[in-house]
Amino acid sequence: MEPLRANGKLETIKRLCQRINEIMFYAVNIGLIDANPAAKIKDAFESPIKGQMPTINAQELPQFMQSLAMARIELQTRCLIEWQLLTMTRPNEAVGAKWQEIDLDNCLWVIPAEKMKMRREHTITLNKQAMAILSIMKPISGHREHIFPSMKPPYTTPMNSSTANMAIKRMGYKDKLVAHGLRALASTILNEQGFDPNIIEAALAHVDTNSVRRAYNRATYLEQRRIMLDWWGDFVEQASQGNVSLSGNRNLKLVNH
Repeated sequence: MEPLRANGKLETIKRLCQRINEIMFYAVNIGLIDANPAAKIKDAFESPIKGQMPTINAQELPQFMQSLAMARIELQTRCLIEWQLLTMTRPNEAVGAKWQEIDLDNCLWVIPAEKMKMRREHTITLNKQAMAILSIMKPISGHREHIFPSMKPPYTTPMNSSTANMAIKRMGYKDKLVAHGLRALASTILNEQGFDPNIIEAALAHVDTNSVRRAYNRATYLEQRRIMLDWWGDFVEQASQGNVSLSGNRNLKLVNH
């Protein structure tokens, strides 16, 4: 791990320490060793400094959508980036989407708990723009398990979660935007438009840090989220067409939610 430290990859070191400890504790549990010699190994390295994910602002969205449309990337990659933007999901959740998780009749995507960061099932309402992405991907991957399968044989695994990041970087957004930052972009715009913060947090699959409030607040706001994500899909679509004034288009202002 010393070469990793020299390259400043502290987050990678943190994850390696976790994996090593999982192995060692397993060895203790099955009686191979008496104690975990790596229990404090992470203390030998600096902790990674958490920073905000690089993202763009609302005024830059039309330019980003234009860059995405003109980018020399695979169609599947572009669809993946737009899918993540439209569904407000994390990169690993977006690439892990399976056809069996999609309810086409009700325009829903139900992500199992084991695939979510907080280990809670998450339902996403799919706006017409997200459904259009599925229509594009259907002839490409409809016969496979994953909506966005790996583009290399044997095609049985999903795309790498870093695929979108690498594409965004090649589009000229290095240090300006990462795939995870698309969630922050959506959250900022929706908050600025006056949507209920609780609905936004539910759409982002964030869990209330207050355990008491979390226990009593089991609302999922599904229908309210559908209204919000339909609005968001239209907003992204208009931005991609370059005909939206982000500062004063009354058609995009929230009237009733």
